[in-house]
Amino acid sequence: MTTLKRKIAVALASGALVLNALTPAAYAGTTIQISGNGSSSNSTANVDLSHTTTVVQNNTANVDNNIDVDANTGENDANDNTGGDVSIDTGDADVKANVSNTLNSNSASVDCCPGGDTEVLISGNGTYSDNNVNLNQTSNVSVYQNNDADVDNDVDVDAKTGKNDANDNTGGDVSIDTGSANVDVSVSTLANANSARVGSGDNGGGSLSLRILDNGSNSDNNIDLDLDNSTTVTQDNYADVDNNVDVDADTGKNDANDNTGGEVSIDTGDADVEATVDNMVNFNWADLNCGCLLDDLLAKVDGNGTNSDNELDADLDFDQKAFQDNDADLDNDLDELDADTGKNDAEDNTASGDDGSDPSIDTGNANVEASASNAGNVNVVGPDGGFDLPEVSLDFDLSDLMDLLDLLGLLD
Repeated sequence: MTTLKRKIAVALASGALVLNALTPAAYAGTTIQISGNGSSSNSTANVDLSHTTTVVQNNTANVDNNIDVDANTGENDANDNTGGDVSIDTGDADVKANVSNTLNSNSASVDCCPGGDTEVLISGNGTYSDNNVNLNQTSNVSVYQNNDADVDNDVDVDAKTGKNDANDNTGGDVSIDTGSANVDVSVSTLANANSARVGSGDNGGGSLSLRILDNGSNSDNNIDLDLDNSTTVTQDNYADVDNNVDVDADTGKNDANDNTGGEVSIDTGDADVEATVDNMVNFNWADLNCGCLLDDLLAKVDGNGTNSDNELDADLDFDQKAFQDNDADLDNDLDELDADTGKNDAEDNTASGDDGSDPSIDTGNANVEASASNAGNVNVVGPDGGFDLPEVSLDFDLSDLMDLLDLLGLLD
């Protein structure tokens, strides 16, 4: 909340002026004039101008993503064969699962005080005249933005080329050659962003002119001006994100047992697992700059007759309030990430002849790469989104909050 107070006291001739300003607000062109009235006249102008804007934006998202994927080229049997070579050669098992959630965004752009000039003039009225101007200008802008996101991402992925059997074969070579098992899982959740721009921010509030001039002797002249501008922005975000990732990549668990004659070999491919979880939740950006600062302020009491009573009382108030709240509950469960090339058996095999070789097991590599990135709960008040977000491994690159707002379509 920004509050600026300015007091101006001017005493000219027999008049008195009191001006209290709190970053004053200007309104669309307004002219009030009491002039040229005869002696002993009684003139009163009562003007009440009110401008009220209320914006309410609410989003609720409940998202459940359940993904269960199996890719299996294994679990093959070549048993109890007699004569000739026995071989099992599997292809690759590749699984790629992507889950992307983009939800809950609010954007509001509201003018708080239309520009223009305000002029109040009491001039040239006769002796003993009673002249009064009462002007009340009020502008109230309220913006309420709320987001609620409940996201559950459950991913269960299996890629298998293993669990092959070549047992109890007689004669010839026995071989099991598996392909690779590759799993690539990415889960990204981008949720809850509020953008509020109140006012143009160009300080184009126009001018304010308050004048009591050249009125007759013994006249009673009063200007009572009350300008009130109030801006309230409330931004709330709540995000509950649960990510459960269970991944198995298996090229192992192969059996080549109890074979007679020839060579026995097991050669497994690689087992690669890559799991990435990115959460970006809860962002608030508010630019509260109504442009209501007056370009020109003129308060003048001048040239009035003897024994005149002149009073100019102006109360100019500008009040800005921004309330920004974020609540994030993020659970990332990446415990069940398995890459397995082992658990292979080559037992109780008998080679025939002098050229028989030893059984062999040659496994590929087992690689697991897991990453979880969380960024969120950011509040920015000001004309620029000058907040550098943490680097994350999402497919898009966000250098600052303005890029995020642009991604969500919250900027023009």
